[in-house]
Amino acid sequence: MSAKGDMLAGKWYNANFDSELLRERMIVKDYCLEFNNLPLSDLGHRRDVLREILQNVEIEQIEIMPPFMVDYGYNVFMGAGCFFNHNVYLMDCAKIKFGKKCFIGPNCGFYTALHPLDVTQRNAGFEQAQPITIGDNVWIGGNVVVLPGVTIGSNSVIGAGAVVTKDIPVGVVAFGNPCKVVKEIPSTTKK
Repeated sequence: MSAKGDMLAGKWYNANFDSELLRERMIVKDYCLEFNNLPLSDLGHRRDVLREILQNVEIEQIEIMPPFMVDYGYNVFMGAGCFFNHNVYLMDCAKIKFGKKCFIGPNCGFYTALHPLDVTQRNAGFEQAQPITIGDNVWIGGNVVVLPGVTIGSNSVIGAGAVVTKDIPVGVVAFGNPCKVVKEIPSTTKK
């Protein structure tokens, strides 16, 4: 299997020396650079470039503020109504899925890659990727880091500066390093 096939299958792979993965990252990062340097008023061109970056996203239904960066782009999925503030980085070696109407604060990072603890394997360029899943209506404050394999349940709020190392359930407020549930969000619907 190719390094890309291993990456997408969640197996250990070599990301640093594989020509296909290097080429894909270079192409999408050039598109990110172009997007990040376009005037905000040039909406049509910005959307065209975003379509090149995020091939599995309905661009007209989301808003992304520059700067914005991905590793591959094709592993990113977003529901309608998502808003990404400035300086969001999606390390999409595995799938990163955002539900509908997610609000992502500035300076957030979503990291799917893990590296070996063994220094020889790490220096040889090996890594493994685990997906990140964000439910509908999630609000993530500024400067939040979400680590590989994490799921954040719908209607939850992640406080600014959190480092999310484990799954967060539906309908809670969570923050801290490591991120922990602080309270449930009471339902706003009458029964």
